[in-house]
Amino acid sequence: MSDKLTQMIADRGYVLADGATGTNLFNMGLQAGDPPELWNMDKPENIIKLYKGAVDAGSDLFLTNSFGSNASRLKLHASQHRVHELSRAAAELGREVADTAGRNVIVAGSMGPTGEIMGDAGTLSHETAVEMFEEQAQGLIDGGADVLWVETISAPEEYAAAAEAISNVGAPWVGTMSFDTAGRSMMGVTSVGMVDMIANLAHQPVAFGANCGVGASDLLRTVLGFASTGTQMPIVAKGNAGIPKYVEGHIHYDGTPEVMATYAQMARNSGAQIIGGCCGTMPHHLRAMREALDTMVLGAAPSLDEIAATLGGFSSPSDGTGDTPAPKRERRGRRRA
Repeated sequence: MSDKLTQMIADRGYVLADGATGTNLFNMGLQAGDPPELWNMDKPENIIKLYKGAVDAGSDLFLTNSFGSNASRLKLHASQHRVHELSRAAAELGREVADTAGRNVIVAGSMGPTGEIMGDAGTLSHETAVEMFEEQAQGLIDGGADVLWVETISAPEEYAAAAEAISNVGAPWVGTMSFDTAGRSMMGVTSVGMVDMIANLAHQPVAFGANCGVGASDLLRTVLGFASTGTQMPIVAKGNAGIPKYVEGHIHYDGTPEVMATYAQMARNSGAQIIGGCCGTMPHHLRAMREALDTMVLGAAPSLDEIAATLGGFSSPSDGTGDTPAPKRERRGRRRA
């Protein structure tokens, strides 16, 4: 499998990724608690609409509707036997949209966490996790994904299992973690710790970074932490469109297109080369981000004070680097809302 993403970065310098999956599908009628992956077969027209929304807004890359298409998550819906089918369908629909876009668009096969706990405190073994990820990865590749995209990971053990599984199928990949606990991932990984972790992987990603988390300010602080290590690997910034609020029975993110456009420029200046949105990010946000990135002149990295003044304050005093490790607690792994 050729690495189209690395080539696109080399040609253009930066890549605009997509936005949210859940937010957009909820607007199409998906109900809370329902697995969106089933729509790959039951409502493919909605998934095509999801993908086209990002592409038409200017995204160079979009993630497939397969975040939870692993056996552990699908078992919650008695669909664990459909991992390959649903993963392949997600990528096939993506391939259809990308191939008719009239320009070069990358299909990234989304792979979210299993929702189970690994390591000494958990019940999921490394071998089983590798099997789960490999089954999902194979389905995405068979459906035509250009690159695999592991996202919203918290535990280094799960990141390593995904890396091994993707190595087994021989694909390039991107891996992001969510830093939502006082600057660390839920399982205690810092920005600098993630760089060190990746350096020890046998099958390294072609890009890495952060997605979701608390808010755009915190995410950019994490990106600055990545960049401070001097890493030469492309960095991903995929922040939420503001902070979620409950409005009239629905979750609403308060980030405006103008705010997300500014975030995109600040992410680029902070060192990110793959920039997109996560929860709450819709096509109108992406259009503003596209224009902002296409018209900006690359500048100096923003200071923490500048980030806070422009995008809002941080949720914790520091990014966790050098702090006492955050307490570990169980998590199920959130979907990209």
